[in-house]
Amino acid sequence: MLEPGDIIIDGGNSLFDDTIRRTKYVEGKGLLFVGSGVSGGEEGARHGPSIMPGGSPAAWPHVKAIFQAIAAKVDDGVPCCDWVGEDGAGHYVKMVHNGIEYGDMQLICEAYQIMKDGLGMTADEMHEVFKEWNEGDLDSYLIEITRDILATKDDDGAPLVDKILDTAGQKGTGKWTVISSADLGIPITLISEAVYARCVSALKDERVAAARKLKGPAPAEHRRRPRSRRSSTTASALYASKIISYAQGYMLMREAAKEYGWNLNYGGIALMWRGGCIIRSRFLGKIKEAYDNNPKLANLLLDDYFRGEIKEGAEGLAQGRGHGRQEGHPGAGVQHRAGVLRSVPQRGVAREPAPGAARLLRRAHL
Repeated sequence: MLEPGDIIIDGGNSLFDDTIRRTKYVEGKGLLFVGSGVSGGEEGARHGPSIMPGGSPAAWPHVKAIFQAIAAKVDDGVPCCDWVGEDGAGHYVKMVHNGIEYGDMQLICEAYQIMKDGLGMTADEMHEVFKEWNEGDLDSYLIEITRDILATKDDDGAPLVDKILDTAGQKGTGKWTVISSADLGIPITLISEAVYARCVSALKDERVAAARKLKGPAPAEHRRRPRSRRSSTTASALYASKIISYAQGYMLMREAAKEYGWNLNYGGIALMWRGGCIIRSRFLGKIKEAYDNNPKLANLLLDDYFRGEIKEGAEGLAQGRGHGRQEGHPGAGVQHRAGVLRSVPQRGVAREPAPGAARLLRRAHL
């Protein structure tokens, strides 16, 4: 049925190792292989997804027009699709995308818990906060749908979010990202915590049983602080945490490119993620600008813009970590980000991360 030069396309969430093996096997038969990551869900299916193709370079000219025609568009019609690299590069970048998605959702959950349990805010009040956040630097698809979810009411008029079971599943891409980071020696602490948070959430019966016997700390006096000030601090901590998480994700892709011989276009990857996909956000435009300014940028935190934003967000991270501890919120994502900042070397002396922070952070990168 197949003739030499025919192209086989895998558009699923395949493990990149399998795509490397399949590309080699298919090319050995005189055929071409494309392993393409696709993100966007049902909205992407209707309006165009983010497409991240890799595989046999000779296949790209034949499928480029088709892929870019169906992909989401940003700015003046720029498609959220471009060639990523050989063999498993496309599926690897999609895997990291999903890992970052896990981290983003974990941070949003922590922000929600701080406002709900720490400030005693209602779903309607939190809806207004997320609405405000989505009009600024945090403008993104995940913040947008969180805003809408918090405003959704059940048939009885009660907030629907309060009736959703607090347990989450996972398809494996986040886990693959963490495994790859361990193999390559790159610390992606937030994504790791997000994966394990899902594992904990899945232990519903055990958590219910434990709640009957184990009690957390009593609510602290921080509940009485002005809500506007605390929500602003939470936003600052959320944005700084997001920056550090993406920096770690890009560190991982950079190391994988060295390991597997890929020539990744990091600014182009950010552009592919700006539309159609789950982590699309205004923030990604800044990442593209950073790599446009310096294609050899070793770490996002070394870019002038991100360095400045991290400096401004450091106080929010510290306060978020302190409030979380005092009020009994897990807050692993924010606490790890605060630990990462404290582990940055100063005057040649590496400071130890705060308790609970990622001690495997290779300080040379930061």
